[in-house]
Amino acid sequence: MNKSLVKFITDFGPLLIFFIFYKKYGMTEAILPLIIATTISISIIYLTEKKVPTMPLVSGILLAAFGGLTLYFDDKTFFYMKPTIINLLFAAILLFGKIVLKVSFLKKVLGESLKLTDLGWNILTDRWIYFFIFIALLNEFVWRTQSEEFWVQFKVFGMIPITIIYTIFQVSVINKHKIGD
Repeated sequence: MNKSLVKFITDFGPLLIFFIFYKKYGMTEAILPLIIATTISISIIYLTEKKVPTMPLVSGILLAAFGGLTLYFDDKTFFYMKPTIINLLFAAILLFGKIVLKVSFLKKVLGESLKLTDLGWNILTDRWIYFFIFIALLNEFVWRTQSEEFWVQFKVFGMIPITIIYTIFQVSVINKHKIGD
């Protein structure tokens, strides 16, 4: 199977499964299939690449934890807060690396595929810290002020496009601070 097709399926398959189960059965009934699909997805990534990238692994662990808490306590608040906590965690990790360890974790994760100056990594790190905080706050606003249906639509069809668009806007910084091939 084509490697890009496998990546697409492992990235978006669990979300699609969640959405299908949500539409047919409701939020609570969609959580377990999402956890199972995510576990299968991470396993496929491991089998094809012999490693699992940090972000999908952390997201999968937190999904299982918060999804499990939602099911155990029969309280959707845990599931609503998962994106908030994941994004704040990523922001905190990047900030901790930058301020305390004086290292760019973004560079550690993406340094193989992107060759940038230290200033470029510093700018990207700052921007992603702000973005993760923004997405966390946006998630909090949406789930606390909108219907469950709206939040699910936002989670499935809003957060990914927002992230893709934001990533595209980083191309100018990447090009400006790129180190020659």
